[in-house]
Amino acid sequence: MPALPPTRPRLFRPRRKPVLRAVALVCTAAFLAACGADSDSGSGSGGTVEVVVGYQSKTINTVTAGTLLRAQGYFEKRLAEAGAQSGTKYKVTWQDYDTGAPITTQMVAGKIDIGSMGDYPLLINGSRTQPLGDDRTVMVSVTGYNLRGGLNSVVVPKDSKAASLADLKGKSVSTSVGSAGHGVLVRALEQAGLGADAVKVENQQPQVGASALESGGVAAQSQFVAWPGLLVFQDRARLLYDGAATRFPTLHGVVVREKYAKGRPEVIDAFLKAQLDATRFLHEQPLKAARSVASDTGLPPEVVYLYNGPAGISTFDATLKPTLTDAMDRDIPLLKSIADLKALDMKAFVDDTWLRKAYGPEYDADLASTENPARITGTDAACTVPVTDEATAGEIWVDGEDATRPAANPVCLLRQVRQIQATGGKVRVGYVPDATTGTRWYADKAVWVSDPGAAPEARFVPFAAPDTAQAFVAAHPGSTVVPYAEAVNAA
Repeated sequence: MPALPPTRPRLFRPRRKPVLRAVALVCTAAFLAACGADSDSGSGSGGTVEVVVGYQSKTINTVTAGTLLRAQGYFEKRLAEAGAQSGTKYKVTWQDYDTGAPITTQMVAGKIDIGSMGDYPLLINGSRTQPLGDDRTVMVSVTGYNLRGGLNSVVVPKDSKAASLADLKGKSVSTSVGSAGHGVLVRALEQAGLGADAVKVENQQPQVGASALESGGVAAQSQFVAWPGLLVFQDRARLLYDGAATRFPTLHGVVVREKYAKGRPEVIDAFLKAQLDATRFLHEQPLKAARSVASDTGLPPEVVYLYNGPAGISTFDATLKPTLTDAMDRDIPLLKSIADLKALDMKAFVDDTWLRKAYGPEYDADLASTENPARITGTDAACTVPVTDEATAGEIWVDGEDATRPAANPVCLLRQVRQIQATGGKVRVGYVPDATTGTRWYADKAVWVSDPGAAPEARFVPFAAPDTAQAFVAAHPGSTVVPYAEAVNAA
């Protein structure tokens, strides 16, 4: 990552939509007098350069180009730096949406200049604007990704008897048609040999689907970050299917109107540098970043940290990795089968020219790496060993503490939990990686398996979803699923 230049819980609060926030930066009077209005270059009345950013505050895989970026003021600071050199005045307007679809609509209309959204909405965005010639959009960066698909999952009511996707056959499943949440449902059903028509899809916004799930209107909900984690954390649902089981990459990214970018390259440069600032902040102060996002969105910080913390479900890295863009290209046939998607030339849509300039000489090295820059480190307090293995490392957030405690492996985490409870402490939340998919999940919501034939430090094994747990049990004779409390006491 380039060096920094000087310079419960309900998800939805009552809000106006879109939420608008404008910030004006100072310029010289002489420059204002010389400027005219030019919509293509983003100039408004009085010569002010205007930029409108569309984002999804609660889609927390986009926070480095949205919620966290806005809260820290990085974009405005970078524009101020640019303006100090040229004497230009800038005005930023932030527009908040629940999904990527309305951002695309506004970009087609020329009313949003920069937008962030998930991979499926990105593809739809590109396909809708590519025929517009100079008015097309281009993808200029990634916000966060998961190489296996863990950002999208299927949840069911807590008391549901469903143990696998097969148990949903013939039943109604809520999802947002054309979203990544819809895509993981279709891909998972096909991989399971059931076919996309095995369930009845209900096209609903995430919050509507959550209500339908609780009322019994649907048997399951398939959605994108942060809905699965939120509903499980709030004890309103349990995880049925971990999207990482598809082993298919998923991501979120940033698109810009190309005409605006060419007319105001300094604005795009400032935005991408600001995104890198926000990414660095998230890596260096993950708990503070999670609390900031939680404060702005109404999400519990424990949910934000599940996805955005060290070794979280989301890896935050702005580089446009071929692994990710190739996956998007392979998404196109599936998306055409479930949504109105026209042809899309991915080579023309993805353009890292602006990011390379903003990023600096480290770009190629970071482009080639798929390691999560945010790792869990430290010494395990119960097992008194360094935390070094990314595949087994976990964390414990103790109530009243401002830093999390690292755990070397799931058994060590269970031992720490027991020690904390024995001394009167309260575990706010624990995080463990699924032994099969690597998906980070809540320790007390995980499916725990006791494997008496394993070494003591591997005796208890966590899984995010029941099907991966049952596959492990089938492959390890004598192992059994046990309650979390039993695992804590026996570890």
